[in-house]
Amino acid sequence: MKHYPVAIVGAGPAGLTAAYELVKQGIIPVVLEKGDKVGGIARTETYKGYRFDIGGHRFYTKVEAVQQLWQEVLGNQFIKVPRLSRIFYRGKFFNYPISAFNTLFNLGIIESTLIMLSYLKVRIWPLREEKTFEQWVINRFGERLYKTFFKTYTEKVWGIPCSEIQADWAAQRIKGLSLTTAIINALFGSNDTKTLIKEFDYPALGPGMMWEKFAEAVENKDGKVYLDTKVISFEREGNKIKSITAEQNGELVQYSADNFITSMPISALVARLKPQPPEEVLHAARSLKYRDFLIVSLIVDRKDLFPDNWIYIHSPEVKVGRIQNFKNWSAALVPHASKSCLGMEYFCSVGDDIWEMSDAELVELATRELVGLGLATTADVEDGVVIRQPKAYPVYDAEYRGHLQVLEKFFKGMENLQTIGRNGMHRYNNQDHSMLTGMLAVRNILGEKHDLWDVNTERSYYEDFSVDRSKDKKDSDLISQSI
Repeated sequence: MKHYPVAIVGAGPAGLTAAYELVKQGIIPVVLEKGDKVGGIARTETYKGYRFDIGGHRFYTKVEAVQQLWQEVLGNQFIKVPRLSRIFYRGKFFNYPISAFNTLFNLGIIESTLIMLSYLKVRIWPLREEKTFEQWVINRFGERLYKTFFKTYTEKVWGIPCSEIQADWAAQRIKGLSLTTAIINALFGSNDTKTLIKEFDYPALGPGMMWEKFAEAVENKDGKVYLDTKVISFEREGNKIKSITAEQNGELVQYSADNFITSMPISALVARLKPQPPEEVLHAARSLKYRDFLIVSLIVDRKDLFPDNWIYIHSPEVKVGRIQNFKNWSAALVPHASKSCLGMEYFCSVGDDIWEMSDAELVELATRELVGLGLATTADVEDGVVIRQPKAYPVYDAEYRGHLQVLEKFFKGMENLQTIGRNGMHRYNNQDHSMLTGMLAVRNILGEKHDLWDVNTERSYYEDFSVDRSKDKKDSDLISQSI
């Protein structure tokens, strides 16, 4: 049995931020990570000298404390990257944010007119309810544009009908965007949309570079970060966790601590509690759903393919959902200037047809779809590698909120255990919001009283989190204390 003041499960942005904040206070933590590298879903993978994200991770925030941490840890190793992403649909690129003339040219005058009529109809007779993603989008864009640009892509991502996805997700991810604002932006060149920025910071060697620096800083202050360490169980007595049992180098190791912080999926956490919690809690945990993800990184023998950082593939005839062009994030990610590296992203579920494909079959599928989209030729594709990421996205289905309330109530009753991060709280947040939960968890250990479940995901969403908003005093007090 090894004892530490604080034991942290998960070496992603949330867990490493907590560990870093602890060592700054002279508190020595141990961090247990089941993967072979730090960063979680924000890690950087490598293959034959090529470096790539698990998805793309921009470093842009209005959370001042997070911005300060990034600069403190990485400093001048950031590069400035211009943001360009477009929608690929019906063999054409559509500007995003929307450009009136580009969209008119691509869709044609008849289809564009029908979209506007559909929009005017919903402005006059809006849907009375906005419980689902489908209803939320139709009320802001009209049914025809919803079916053209939103439905296919969103159902690729989540694998369920848009009518079963809760409006929470839309409000969080495309906050502030409507057809009216989009047209105004297009005509007058303004951009008031909360989710769109023109440039962002990015670590020169990928986001994993940031989390490697965090881990290094923790270990330089005598903290421990153990990789390839799978947590088997959390031993508890009543409302207190006493120890963690983990598998490390083929052996079982126990860690006791005064306080525990975890960013592992909350459903997995519940399953590992000993003794087990009440059946109501077990049922809620089992009922939470996740969307899994895999990326097929293709090495392409072409210097330039398209100028975007990434493109959204709305075309229903292919399975790929998004394509990252890593060279356009940072030239240093691609070791040969004459070549490119593309990340073909597939949203799937463990056990489905795509997930069960062999790596060779997936490379073949990705190559075939890239060629079918007209973005490269078969002869251009030299090689490829597959990375699978289970539990990448918490699903906001019709039942998730009720199940999450049960789990929240149970974990609020635990005296020395805090859950943080995207999967630890089953919230689709960005890395800066995950970092904020890690920071506040440490402040709770130091004696402050922050309800992590009250850190509002919408308000702290990275481009809309502002200290001068005071509609809700409780939230504004929390925010002001946190930065």
